[in-house]
Amino acid sequence: MNALDLARWQFGITTVYHFFFVPITIGLSALVAGLQTAWVRTGKDHYLRATKFWGKLFLINFAMGVVTGIVQEFQFGMNWSDYSRYVGDIFGAPLAIEGLLAFFMESTFLGLWIFGWDRLSKRIHLACIWLASIGTMLSAYFILAANSWMQHPVGYRLDAATNRAELTSIWAVLSNSTALVTFFHTITAAFLTAGCVMLAVAGWHLGRHRHLDVARPSFRLALWTVVIAGMLVAVSGDLQARVMTRQQPMKMAAAEALYHTSGPASFSLFTVGSLDGTSEVASLRVPHLLSFLATGDLNGSVEGIDNLQSQYSATYGPAGYRPYVPVTYWSFRLMIGFGMLPILIALAGLWLTRRGRLPDGTAARWLWRIAPWTVALPLLGNSFGWIFTEMGRQPWVVFGLLKTGNGVSPAVGAGSVATSLVVLTALYTALGVIDLVLMTRYAKAGPAEPSTPDDDAGTSADDTRLTFAY
Repeated sequence: MNALDLARWQFGITTVYHFFFVPITIGLSALVAGLQTAWVRTGKDHYLRATKFWGKLFLINFAMGVVTGIVQEFQFGMNWSDYSRYVGDIFGAPLAIEGLLAFFMESTFLGLWIFGWDRLSKRIHLACIWLASIGTMLSAYFILAANSWMQHPVGYRLDAATNRAELTSIWAVLSNSTALVTFFHTITAAFLTAGCVMLAVAGWHLGRHRHLDVARPSFRLALWTVVIAGMLVAVSGDLQARVMTRQQPMKMAAAEALYHTSGPASFSLFTVGSLDGTSEVASLRVPHLLSFLATGDLNGSVEGIDNLQSQYSATYGPAGYRPYVPVTYWSFRLMIGFGMLPILIALAGLWLTRRGRLPDGTAARWLWRIAPWTVALPLLGNSFGWIFTEMGRQPWVVFGLLKTGNGVSPAVGAGSVATSLVVLTALYTALGVIDLVLMTRYAKAGPAEPSTPDDDAGTSADDTRLTFAY
C-alpha cells in the first residue's frame, strides 16, 4: 500500500472511532439536562440520582471524545498537507469558530456543572448543563459545516496564482444546504444513539429488578427518545438523500449500484451480481422506492453510474469517477437497517411497559436480553453512514475541485504513515478497552442509593472521586 492508501485508512479508522463517542455526548448531555430539569421542578430524589448516574457515563464518554477528536485534527497537517494548503482558508474558518466558541462554551459550562454542586443555586447549576449541551450541538454544527463544504463547495473563489480556494462568504459556508440537512440528520441520530445507551443500561437493571425507581423512568425516557429520534432520522435521511442526489448524483447511483439511468427506479434490498452491473444473479426490489428517495417522485428519473461517468469525464477531464460500488451499496443498506431496527425494539418496549407495568414472562425475558445489545445498533448505523458519505464522494476530497490523491502530504512516505497508523490504532484500542471497562463498571454499579434526611444534596464521595479523575 502506498502513502495515499495508508493515509486514507488512518483517517477512516480515527474518524469512525471518534464518532463512537460524539453522538453519545450530544444526545446524553441533553437527556441528563432533561432529568436535572425534572429534579429542579419536582424535587423528587430519584430524578437527582438519575441525573448523577447518567452524568457519570456522560463525563466518561465526553473525555474520550475530546482525546480522539484532537488526534483526528492533527492528521490534516500530518498526512494531508496539500489538502490543508488548498482549502485551509475556508476549511479552517468553521473549525476555528468551533474551537474558540463552541468547544470553550461546552467545556466551560461543563466544568461549572461538575464542580458546581452545592456551590451554585439549583437553577444556575441547571443552566450550566443546558448550556454545555447546546455547546455540543454548536460544535457539531461547525464541524459539519466544514465537512459539508467538502461535499458541496460554496462561498469561495479559486486563486489561479496560488492554486488555493479562498473564502468569500462565511455565511454561505455556514448556511450551506448540505450542512443544514446533515446537521438535522446527525443530531437526530445522536439522540437515537444516546437513547439506545440509556435503554441498554436501564434495561439491564430492570431485567435484574435493581434500582427500579431510577431504572424504570430512565427506560421509558429512553424508549420514547428512540422512537421519536428514529422517526426523525428517517425524515432527515430522506431530505438528505434528495439534496445529495442534486449535488452528488454519482453517490446516489453508487448507493443503488445503478449503472444506467432509470425512471422509475426501484430500490434493491439486496442484489447478487457482477461489480460492473453487466449481470445480476438475484435481487429483491421495492418498485419506485429509489425514485422517491432520490427525487421525491415515485416515477422520477435517477441517473446511472455509466451516464454520470461520461458527463464527469467531459466536465473534469478523462479519469475514473466511480466510487467503489460494493462499499457504497452495502454501507447504505447497513446504515438504514441498523438505524431503523432500534425503533422496533423501542415500540415493543413501550407496549410491554405501558401503564406502569414491569413485565415478566417470555416476552419480557427477550426484552431484557435484547436491551443491553441495542446500543450497538445505532453505533454501527452511524459508522456505516459516515463510510457511505465519505467513500461515496470518491475520488474527490473536495467534490469537483480537488481529488483525494492530490491532497495527501507529498513529503510523508508510506513508512511514516504506516508507523503512525499502527501506533494510533494500538493507542485507540487501549483507550477503547479503558472506556469500555469504565462505562461497564459505572453502568453496572447503578445509581446511588436514596438519600436520607441527613444526606447532603450535593456531590457524593463517589461523585467527587469521578470529578478528580478528570
